[in-house]
Amino acid sequence: MRSSTVNEKTAQSVSAVYACVQAIAETTASLPLILFKRAGEDRVRASDHPLYAVLHDMANPEQTALEAREYLQACVLLRGNAFARIVRGMDGQVRELWPLSPDRVTVLRAAGKLAYDYTDRNSVLHRLLAHEVLHLRHRLGDDGVLGVSPIAAARGVVELAMAESEHGVSTFRNGAKLLGVLKFPGVLKADQRAAIKESWNSQYSGAGNAGRTAVLEAGVDFQAVSMSLEDAEWIASRQFSVEEVARLFRVPPTVIGDLRHGNYSNSVEMARQFVTMTLRRHLVAWEQAIAKQLLTEESRRTLFAEHQVEGLLRGDSVNRADFYDKGIAAGWMLKSEARRLENLPTIKGIDNAAPSTI
Repeated sequence: MRSSTVNEKTAQSVSAVYACVQAIAETTASLPLILFKRAGEDRVRASDHPLYAVLHDMANPEQTALEAREYLQACVLLRGNAFARIVRGMDGQVRELWPLSPDRVTVLRAAGKLAYDYTDRNSVLHRLLAHEVLHLRHRLGDDGVLGVSPIAAARGVVELAMAESEHGVSTFRNGAKLLGVLKFPGVLKADQRAAIKESWNSQYSGAGNAGRTAVLEAGVDFQAVSMSLEDAEWIASRQFSVEEVARLFRVPPTVIGDLRHGNYSNSVEMARQFVTMTLRRHLVAWEQAIAKQLLTEESRRTLFAEHQVEGLLRGDSVNRADFYDKGIAAGWMLKSEARRLENLPTIKGIDNAAPSTI
């Protein structure tokens, strides 16, 4: 069976690809994305700014912030680019973000500036200018405009994984047994060959007939000519493909369920590596795109967006307790701050209380 064409849709039929995309997209979208305002050396949440709700709560009247951000991040990973139409209010501030299908967007240059042609579901063409579109890219391509997706950059890795999957489906569909040829002592006519082939397939082909005993008559001999799954080391190659795909997306294998080399200690560390080595690039891309395309030049002087990743890096309760204890003892963390990080209610005067009373 010939492998299907590799594209963003067929690639997701490979479970490792789907798992990697979901791990990155779901985690990125579910992290709190907060709009902050600088206040001297400190910062406070700019919850009264219109963009705060767009990033944190509702991207538009039909989609939550999580749904829109998850779709856009998946587009970045599968297609290399993600687009969202920006709707601004009379004051120039962003009020809504509407994700656009990359298949319906064409990027071009008009009068020396980027423009985006979008064809809606009614086949109506819309020309959007650069300030009207949030454009997220994976690694920038040679044209300096469009991003290159991991699937496009390493198509062979995904194609091999798809071929292995198709081989397994085909093998088990045909019963995974009795793969070979029937040898007859004489010459068969065309209608005889067709009848014998149909009879053989109906009795012994398919997963439902696997393990049945074949009965051969009149000098007929069965000769196996195909390798079994064990001979071809199909299972080992499938496992290696999982590692290859995980490497392609820079995702630790344990994150997508490959626990062959995982244990309690290194799984915790790999989860942290997932944040620092995998997610960091995508999170920074979001934050910088927001600053560049969603904030006005004046707003950028005081406002910035940032993901809250502390929850993913906290570790277990023992490590957190040791971290807080050292921070409080060294004087760079308050007890009230530690309680806030643990989502515990405020205790009035806790920072002024003597240690023995806590």
